[in-house]
Amino acid sequence: MHMHPLLPALVASIFVVLLVGAVVRRFGQPHVIAYILVGVVLGPSGLDLFDGDAVALIGEFGVILLLFFVGMEVNLARLVTGWRVSVIGTVLQVLLSVAAVAAIGAGFDWPLGRIVLLGFAISLSSTALVVTMLRQWREMETEAGQEAVGILLVQDVLLAPMLIVVGLLGGESPSATLLTTQTLGGIAIVILVSTLIRKKSIRLPLGKLLRGDHELQLFVALLICFSFAWITGACGLSTALGAFVAGLVVASAKETEWIHRNLEPYRVLFVAAFFASIGMLVNLGFMAEHWLPILALILAAFLTNTVINAAILHTLGRSWWTSVYVGALLSQIGEFSFILAAVGKDMGIMTEYGYQMVLGVIVGTLMLGPAWIAILRPFRGPGAREGGVRAASSG
Repeated sequence: MHMHPLLPALVASIFVVLLVGAVVRRFGQPHVIAYILVGVVLGPSGLDLFDGDAVALIGEFGVILLLFFVGMEVNLARLVTGWRVSVIGTVLQVLLSVAAVAAIGAGFDWPLGRIVLLGFAISLSSTALVVTMLRQWREMETEAGQEAVGILLVQDVLLAPMLIVVGLLGGESPSATLLTTQTLGGIAIVILVSTLIRKKSIRLPLGKLLRGDHELQLFVALLICFSFAWITGACGLSTALGAFVAGLVVASAKETEWIHRNLEPYRVLFVAAFFASIGMLVNLGFMAEHWLPILALILAAFLTNTVINAAILHTLGRSWWTSVYVGALLSQIGEFSFILAAVGKDMGIMTEYGYQMVLGVIVGTLMLGPAWIAILRPFRGPGAREGGVRAASSG
């Protein structure tokens, strides 16, 4: 009987996930670390069992589903109330990150394009990692959790203009059509979210039919999720942003209350594939040869991002407890920085050596990020701990 050659690779992958996951959990670390390590083991630097591009494609759907779940869980009223911190804080953080890189680049005579690109890259935190850890620690509803999620969402929105700026610095001018669609898409999202805030609950077409059929609810929720991601992507915005708005819509609809717990297994699977795809990018030979400068840059990224975010949040009125903890949560470099690095490499802003260094630092911050957060987590303050306990008792 014919056996598909992919089957042994799947069996080996699941075994490696269970083995590495058990070891990682034994040391109290989140599953995210296990998924990245699994990617290293299964990728080109290890057993080389999978096509990295195929896994990366699956991983993109993992990010979409993750932001879809965030939209269903986030406290929209509270998020909108704190818009000043999210928007102003994120813009200041990006500007200060670019300024910090400019201070370093001045000593090495870096061109403006490289300075801006690296500044943008280190300013973007990992939505997937932070949200996964907040969910695992049941801190999504705490003040620190809501502040972190708000900033992460604004960072996702800023990805599109960042790509435009990088393109301009690389000699590529954005078309009038792209700018128009991005503007119209942004306006449509603001109108939709404003409507959800005002109405608080909505009803979907064929609501009576959906309310009594869980299978139809599942496919309607997936249709909304991927349609919104497709629309925002077509508008030149982040697909993750569209998925987040889709989550807000589904959370506001009375007909889809059953959806959340039944999509959870899919979220776990796709998010695992996403982090595994990051692990597959790791070039162990390069990292072993240049481990010292990579480690130094990782520590610099942690310190810089934590200090910048904590200082901005405290200046905007948040307590030092919350500010330092959110700064730690946002200290690692995120998944969208891979996109910026790839664009910079293609445009000649960054050399192959620089690209590999950036990849090593991003993966390193993702790997060591949970440990850095755990070090500063005890300083998150009594209110944050109580919030986490309340969320845990209600979950």
